[in-house]
Amino acid sequence: MNSARRLLLVAAVAFIAAFAGIFAGRLILDQPRASETELHALLHDELDLSPDQHARLDRIESDFAARRDALQREMRAANVALARAIEAEHGYGPQVTEAIDHSHRVMGELQKETLQHLFAMRDVLDADQAAMFDKSVVKALTADAR
Repeated sequence: MNSARRLLLVAAVAFIAAFAGIFAGRLILDQPRASETELHALLHDELDLSPDQHARLDRIESDFAARRDALQREMRAANVALARAIEAEHGYGPQVTEAIDHSHRVMGELQKETLQHLFAMRDVLDADQAAMFDKSVVKALTADAR
């Protein structure tokens, strides 16, 4: 195989891999899950919250939305870094490994902050509301396992 053909093949593989990484990131981050929507509906429609609870939850959600958006931007940047690493190395080298590790750190941080957000919301609820909330969270976390 001549060098021009080989270069074309490597470029095509790198492009496809980069596209797949970006697609996977968008699939994970850009679509609200049904379980998140259900949890939101439970909080605002079914728990009979007091005006004070509504106000406190709104503040918690607003603070988290800003942090979630920042982490999602960081995740998109991590996908770009992964694409560039793939383009530069044309294989599973140290730059690709570091880009993947960075992406995993950002995803882990998003998961941790999401759980902190859930616990902050739970703290606003009374005992009966918290029990319903807990059931909804467990259902959301186990929905894909069924």
